[in-house]
Amino acid sequence: MKTLVIVAHPDIENSTVNKRWVAALQQYPDLYTVHPLYQVYPDEKIDVLAEQQLVEQHDRIVFQFPYYWFNCPPLLKKWLEDVMLHGWAYGSKSGYKMGGKKIALAVSAGVDEEEYQHGEKYKYTLEELLRPFELTFEYVKADYRPFFAFYGLEFNVSEEYVEQSVPKYLAFLQSF
Repeated sequence: MKTLVIVAHPDIENSTVNKRWVAALQQYPDLYTVHPLYQVYPDEKIDVLAEQQLVEQHDRIVFQFPYYWFNCPPLLKKWLEDVMLHGWAYGSKSGYKMGGKKIALAVSAGVDEEEYQHGEKYKYTLEELLRPFELTFEYVKADYRPFFAFYGLEFNVSEEYVEQSVPKYLAFLQSF
């Protein structure tokens, strides 16, 4: 079964790594369903039923986004709130439609990994900072998996550096 990759980047055309990752995924249409939220919903009016049906059609879901301001982009947050409703995602016998689905995050981070450490600039590891996502997906009984992160994009956006991320990302998805 294909992996659903929900891409939440508010400016994908000017992205460095997320745009490149999308291009790499699109080379494998039999393996990945790429779903760019900001392109599908430029008005940010989410078709909840269509999103729920899309999720139900996939057993593996990756949320791909740039990590900034210690969170996800606002449309992804809205997606989580609008789509993951009581009675569908949780809270009833017929709910838990995400239950058992493998879920992971793929994030691009501007700063170096070393800055996401205890005693460093951002005080916490990225794993700790992403914990609300882990708890959210565990709450809906999904099978939350370790995340993929590519660091250092604020200071190193060379084509060569970005290209180094592509095989790592694809290997992550294959192991997922």
